Amino acid sequence: MSHMMVFRLSFFGASFADGILFLIQLLTFHIIFGQVDSIGGWERGEMIIFIGTFSMINGLTMVIYFFGISSIPEKIQGGGLDVYLTKPVNPLLHLTFESIHPGSVPLLLFSIIIIIYGVSELGVHVTVPLIIGYTGITLLMTLLYYNIELILRTLPFFFIGTGAIDRLAGTLVDLNFKVPGVIYQGVFKIIFYFILPYGIMATIPTQVLSRTLTFMGLLQALFVVIFFTAFALWFWKLGLKHYRSASS
Repeated sequence: MSHMMVFRLSFFGASFADGILFLIQLLTFHIIFGQVDSIGGWERGEMIIFIGTFSMINGLTMVIYFFGISSIPEKIQGGGLDVYLTKPVNPLLHLTFESIHPGSVPLLLFSIIIIIYGVSELGVHVTVPLIIGYTGITLLMTLLYYNIELILRTLPFFFIGTGAIDRLAGTLVDLNFKVPGVIYQGVFKIIFYFILPYGIMATIPTQVLSRTLTFMGLLQALFVVIFFTAFALWFWKLGLKHYRSASS
């Protein structure tokens, strides 16, 4: 914390940028719902919860692991990963949590306020089991986001440049955290629910809170999280086997 507060602009910059993005999204959907009654069957309250959930997942990502995971390609290509492999700590665990960033904590509080507002707008009767279920599935979606980020950051073990992949991932995140997954049909649903499952990350928790998630939908979401968790860990271990240290 002392080190981070030396660079205060950097410390609060992420929270400020995310907050601006959050406000733009709220304004965008306010304008849209001034012209239509629903989007993909979702009412205004559900869309507000969706925005708050996206912000919550994004905030958790920024606070917990984003800055650690995003440094992996540079460490692979520059040989900095050598240091982590020689320490008596799991290198992935170390990389994941070495750059926790409390600067995005205010965004989490703001997200909770927006979610509460969306719930009141939707008129959902909130119970303790519902809150626990929503919290649990949101954490699982944060884990899913982590898995995809880890897979993308592991690619430099095999390729020299991954700039295009990073740009593609950024575009997909931007699309699916603005467009609810319920509007996808056919091949697009297969892509964004199972192959590149950005489409379920904020959608499934919203459906939990609005009590519209089916049992089959819950099972599919759990399957996707389990599969990508297993694949991400396997892919990371495979990447380590192909790693050529700076001293080799």
